[in-house]
Amino acid sequence: MSFSTVLSASIDGLSAEFVRVEADVSNGLPVFNMVGYLSSEVKEAGERVRTAIRNSGFDYPPKRTVINLSPAALRKRGASFDLPIAVSVLISLGILKPGCTGSCLLAGELGLDGRVRKIPGILPIVMAARQKGITCCIVPEENAAEGALAENMKIIGVKDLRETVNYLLGKKQIAAAVPGCAFREQKAEVDFADICGQETVRRAAEIAVAGGHNLLLIGPPGSGKSMTARAVAGILPPLGREESLEITKIYSVMDLLHADAPLIMQRPFREVHHTVTKAALIGGGTVPRPGEISLAHGGVLFLDELTEYRKEILETLRQPLENRSIEIARTYGKYRFPADFILVAAMNPCPCGCYPDMERCRCTPAQIRAYLGKISMPFLDRIDLCTEAPRVRYEDLTGRGQGESSAEIRKRVCMARDIQRERYRGTGMRTNAMLDINDLKKYCRIGRKGEELMEQAFSALKLTARAYHKTIRTARTIADLDGEEEIRTKHLKEALGYRMAGGKYWER
Repeated sequence: MSFSTVLSASIDGLSAEFVRVEADVSNGLPVFNMVGYLSSEVKEAGERVRTAIRNSGFDYPPKRTVINLSPAALRKRGASFDLPIAVSVLISLGILKPGCTGSCLLAGELGLDGRVRKIPGILPIVMAARQKGITCCIVPEENAAEGALAENMKIIGVKDLRETVNYLLGKKQIAAAVPGCAFREQKAEVDFADICGQETVRRAAEIAVAGGHNLLLIGPPGSGKSMTARAVAGILPPLGREESLEITKIYSVMDLLHADAPLIMQRPFREVHHTVTKAALIGGGTVPRPGEISLAHGGVLFLDELTEYRKEILETLRQPLENRSIEIARTYGKYRFPADFILVAAMNPCPCGCYPDMERCRCTPAQIRAYLGKISMPFLDRIDLCTEAPRVRYEDLTGRGQGESSAEIRKRVCMARDIQRERYRGTGMRTNAMLDINDLKKYCRIGRKGEELMEQAFSALKLTARAYHKTIRTARTIADLDGEEEIRTKHLKEALGYRMAGGKYWER
């Protein structure tokens, strides 16, 4: 038989695209042609495949070989087609029997010695194959534990081309891979018990994590803003199976998973330096890839020294903060990456960091305005909680008593998240921060006194409609932390307090 076809797939954005690898080996000039709208790395597969076949001990006579990757209109990228190309050629040469792959999907990169090397994005490929009704995937041995995370799929991990051929010929039995163990990051660097004083800041951090709200910390240098932000990692609630797989898929595409422990079971905490580029932050590139906001999906994105980021970089966050996803458009299509994260940002109130302490602040009013002006009002409007981190007192530093530990705060956070999960069961929402306007009317009734309070605050604080709704969502979270079904005026007052802190600086 001179013609053969093998099913494979590649990653495009975060989704898997299925490709049929067709091979025709016939008499003629000894050439190796590949067609099908190929990128440069796919075109190079020809040399890798021919050399790997010879070095694996198979006879490759000088014949005319044509490889077609179908559909032709889909751009093919990556090295995942090496293994299916080699298998399809071996079928055409008669070394393997026609139909030996059955309905199996094959993916993997080949080394010149015939070894099958790991590729990124195996988990989304296997999950897409399962949805298509495919029950078996042959993948690199290093990717097998990752692929086995998809339930009801037979994953065969192969280490080289010779082993693949022996398996397809029935000469060697390979046990199906078992799911890899969960990967757990090291515990948070900072425990809330190590933070001296700053009760208001600790409370704001607890509310932010409990409801999935964005948080801005303002204060002088050395007041514990960065410590608090890093301590947030220790109070994040555990991941459910569905969320865990969703995050693991993103890290799989970016090739950031551990081979032996691929399943991510701890929410990500991503800290980004202020020199980050736009593409690195939100995703993009010639071939769009997820950025830091997608790697922080389900967890926290920490921006320290917020005013040091270029203004155009911060403005690109406005849409993801609102929609919890990012859409990147290219001439050949649109790519949508998830970006449901909690933004935690920290900044000084002025260039010297001492404002509004006029005895110590040496900045002119113009310098302070220019410094704070780096943060636009539309960006601030997307921050749910803004709180001051005052200068730490000597008594707090030398006091023997410690505040609550992260473990104690995490218990309350998990309790509030459990309440939200039950309340929004079947709606697709997970946290209070995800409520839209219609949901607010249903789940966040504030009563007559609450409406009167919010009417006064709306005028006094010059709230926008977005800020008004965010205040209601924050109050809903505070009520959940108190274990109360109804939102009371005390919850609304506390939520409004976190809007006033920002106005103290930017209104001036």
